[in-house]
Amino acid sequence: MRCLPLLIIFPKPSKKGAVFFPALKGQVFTPKILMKKLFNTQKIHFVCISLVMCFGFTMMNTADVDSVPRAVPAGMVLIPAGEFQMGSDDAQAGSDEKPVHRVYLDAFYMDTYEVTNAEYAAFLNAKGKHVDGAIKWFDLKDSDAHIEQVDGRYQAKSGYEDHPVIEVSWYGAMAYAAWVGKRLPTEAEWEKAARGGLAGQKYAWGNSINPSKANYLLDVKDTVPVGSYPPNGYGLYDMTGNVWEWCLDAYDSHVYTNSPRRNPIVGAERISELIDNFMAVKSSRVLRGGSWFYSARYLRVSYRDRDTPRITYTLFGFRCVKEVTP
Repeated sequence: MRCLPLLIIFPKPSKKGAVFFPALKGQVFTPKILMKKLFNTQKIHFVCISLVMCFGFTMMNTADVDSVPRAVPAGMVLIPAGEFQMGSDDAQAGSDEKPVHRVYLDAFYMDTYEVTNAEYAAFLNAKGKHVDGAIKWFDLKDSDAHIEQVDGRYQAKSGYEDHPVIEVSWYGAMAYAAWVGKRLPTEAEWEKAARGGLAGQKYAWGNSINPSKANYLLDVKDTVPVGSYPPNGYGLYDMTGNVWEWCLDAYDSHVYTNSPRRNPIVGAERISELIDNFMAVKSSRVLRGGSWFYSARYLRVSYRDRDTPRITYTLFGFRCVKEVTP
């Protein structure tokens, strides 16, 4: 801290990454050359150590100001920007999982957990309905549903508050996401997040699976509270098993053969186009992650499934993402 006044008094800023130092005959030097010159100049030997150390410290802090990340929204995880390998050439891979290809995604936030019954009930109460015209957001009448209506209010059934919501259509997932200021993940976003930073692995944590890692293959025969199993490398829970998760994209079995390399989306030119007109969507939507009812083959991070956006089902749920704004 004592050297900071010296740094202010003696060096004078020049072009970016260089300083003007009077004791060195008015020459302009980059930081690297400056250090060498200072240590070779006996007259300012004692001053130079402090100045160089302060200069480096000051430069480092200045650069770090722009790289300080924004606060991650509560209940979400930051998925960093960058490339990943999408798809699989594994022996179990279907033709729609091939070929493996590199995809670049901008950074985004993803919900740490699947949306729960308690959270979805709050949405239904805020809207005062579970249908929108002829479109069913949530199937209240299905006996498998874990949300009920009591005295005109929606509430999670006892013991199911923290379980993932099921019996929700793609339209119902989209409506909820809009209500909380988020959206559904693209298929590419979902797969990158599910991989947890790993490449070429079958599951969210590696190549092996057993009932201690995920809810699948009728081991529990029902949903379990979100976060009941270990997270993946990004800190996301239940990306494998528990319930299938709706994605934003339309399903296209051949899209990997000519997929855009950067921020791909299927079914629209832009994400905003889908969000603004989601009630007009008719084509099948992607589902990812497998569920408690399915075997390990369907829980692989590259496995692709789909269904119509109208359907509500006992195995279908979702989670949301949010874009990282500058």
